[in-house]
Amino acid sequence: MLLALRGSGQGLFVGLAEDCYVVASEPYGVVEETDRYLRMDGERGGEILVLDRSDAGEASGVARLDYTGRSIALADADVQVAEITTRDIDRGAAPHFLLKEISEAPNSLRKTLRGRIVETDGRLRAALGERSLPAAVVARLAAGSIRRVRVIGQGTAAVAGQSTAALLDELCDGELDVSAITATELSGFHLRADMSDMLAIAVSQSGTTTDTNRTVDLLRSRGAAVIGIVNRRGSDLVDKSDGVVFTSDGRDVEMSVASTKAFYSQVAAGALLACAVADAAGVGDPGRRHALLSGLRSLPLAMETVLSRRERIAEAAHRLAPAKRYWAVVGNGPNRVAANEVRIKLSELCYKSIASDITEDKKHIDLSSEPLIFVCAAGLSGSTADDVAKETAIFSAHKATAIVVADEGETRFSAAATIEVPPVHPSLGFVLSAMAGHLFGYEAARAIDHSARPLRLAREAIEHAVAASDDGDAVLRRLRTDLAPHLGAFTAGVRAGEYDGHLEASTAVRVVGLLSHMLAERPVEEYSVATGKVGTPGLLVDDAVAALTRAIEELTRPIDAIKHQAKTVTVGISRSDEDVLDRALVRAVLSAGAGRDVLTYRTLKVLAALDPAVEQVTGFTRYAIEGSTVAVVDRGGLSRDLPSRVDADPGLRGTKRHVADNREVLVARGRRDGRIVIFVPESKGGVCTGITLLHVRLAERLDVDAARTCLQGYDQRYDRLVDWVSETEGSFDESLLATIDVAELLIAPISETADHWVR
Repeated sequence: MLLALRGSGQGLFVGLAEDCYVVASEPYGVVEETDRYLRMDGERGGEILVLDRSDAGEASGVARLDYTGRSIALADADVQVAEITTRDIDRGAAPHFLLKEISEAPNSLRKTLRGRIVETDGRLRAALGERSLPAAVVARLAAGSIRRVRVIGQGTAAVAGQSTAALLDELCDGELDVSAITATELSGFHLRADMSDMLAIAVSQSGTTTDTNRTVDLLRSRGAAVIGIVNRRGSDLVDKSDGVVFTSDGRDVEMSVASTKAFYSQVAAGALLACAVADAAGVGDPGRRHALLSGLRSLPLAMETVLSRRERIAEAAHRLAPAKRYWAVVGNGPNRVAANEVRIKLSELCYKSIASDITEDKKHIDLSSEPLIFVCAAGLSGSTADDVAKETAIFSAHKATAIVVADEGETRFSAAATIEVPPVHPSLGFVLSAMAGHLFGYEAARAIDHSARPLRLAREAIEHAVAASDDGDAVLRRLRTDLAPHLGAFTAGVRAGEYDGHLEASTAVRVVGLLSHMLAERPVEEYSVATGKVGTPGLLVDDAVAALTRAIEELTRPIDAIKHQAKTVTVGISRSDEDVLDRALVRAVLSAGAGRDVLTYRTLKVLAALDPAVEQVTGFTRYAIEGSTVAVVDRGGLSRDLPSRVDADPGLRGTKRHVADNREVLVARGRRDGRIVIFVPESKGGVCTGITLLHVRLAERLDVDAARTCLQGYDQRYDRLVDWVSETEGSFDESLLATIDVAELLIAPISETADHWVR
């Protein structure tokens, strides 16, 4: 078996078990068989593992290669030992991993705080240590060289990051430029060449989120400091960050796809980090930090109180959720974070497309759909709470179904259901709103899934009847009795509106029709009349099972998994063009006047690969191409004093025609003057519209790694050279690349360059 991995963020693990290899995308997948595994590395050009069954389970049966086919030795240190065991992924007595993980959230938050809050002179302060907040970063904050803080992540981690940014902005009184932004937005639209004034706080449960990790790479390459908030020790983000704040104990496994306890731990870690950053930067009020840390300490107990009220939350979910087709979540202030998080969980658990809005905005948005609205209002007081109560009344007036999360004793809210939570620090009330929302989402998913029970029982009755007899008429006679109670329960639910929110009308009609046919005196005849088909008992049974299956699928909510497993597709962003735009050779082409829109991605990549080989760009000439003619449009540097054949003869031919036809970058040496030039095609709509010619001075020699990278990126010269040499010499000693003139490596025919390897 061959395994290949290239790029950042993805995971591939090979467990070394007894007489077998176990391949998984996470360490969780191997621990049932073994605690020893190899972790593939895709970031340094890619890696290939070849597994040999003759030595199954042994490191000796694994061959490791890079993407050029070069062998890489496996060392004993490459075999890692898993920090988790089967106990860590045991569901225990909980019916679902999700409920287990929500229930573990208070303890997970306690672990995150443990040992990180200390008292000095009667005040609490965050003590994160050198590993989490390195001295070098503290020094930059203290000196004022870091003035911008960006909190990044994706999905739930990005929402937790919003709380970190909000808390830090509040604590530093606006003296730092703080905001939360998704990793993809930052890397797509907010990169600059110099970002040394920025501290990026990257939040990730797994530490392997592709989009976040790629953005971290780009930020660090531009001088930004990075602190990671991560749940998993040894993950990619840990290696990429200057400092790491581990959530919980750094190994608090989340098995449910819908992440919950990690969210609470990320919020806690972010609050600690916000206090530490404000302290290090010397901004904000220590008293305010003390109050926040004191509130954090008491938060786990309040969370446990919310968990104890699960039955009340379940009652509201089972009574209100199944019948409503349209849902929304609203919150304001800190509760905006809770609203965004609850929206994610309701969407993941209940398969709803759900809006998340600021509470006061909802009345300006279409309420004619009469949605179920989950109002996050924990921690509100005074006039703000009054206003949210008025908004809730407006929702009800529009026949929306409001469910409000509010502090204990609040009587201002008139809603279909009110979920009371203990009062906590006002900046942390959103955590309890989120927990109530998590529990509501779990119970709502259970309620929707449970509504499929009559249909599952009906399908099971059909399967039993078919298994018991080969006689179609006998099967239908039996089903006339066995199906009646299940059809009765289903139709009663339909009449009561229980299926209005999640079952398609066409599906419900088809199920009722087909089951009614099966209960009739002459089932086959009724089926034939209704459908126009030539009926048989077998065809009627098959159609009924198909209709039931479709209805069951529409109502099924697996809770611990995503039904269609869309989350397994985690390729994420590339953003590699942002790297190449910073290369000196690319900047030279852009400075010469070539627009970014006429330089293809492939052209940029080739220029980036050639960049280490070019010591200096000494001049340029830009040509415009129209049909079979070419004209000079601009010159710079030494090109101003050089005559051009085009001045007297505008015909497109020779090297310029070759470049225009192939639209490929070309490094060449002038036949008359021996000058080295690089032809860069400019293209639009698949047609070459111009050429930028750069006069360059090349380096004399490159080290092996730089030479290899350069040749790999330009005209496949590395692969061609390896093939040519290996054909006659049997092997390729790449150390010789460092001894050959760079101009020869790039320009000479491969057959001539290969002569350096002839023994």
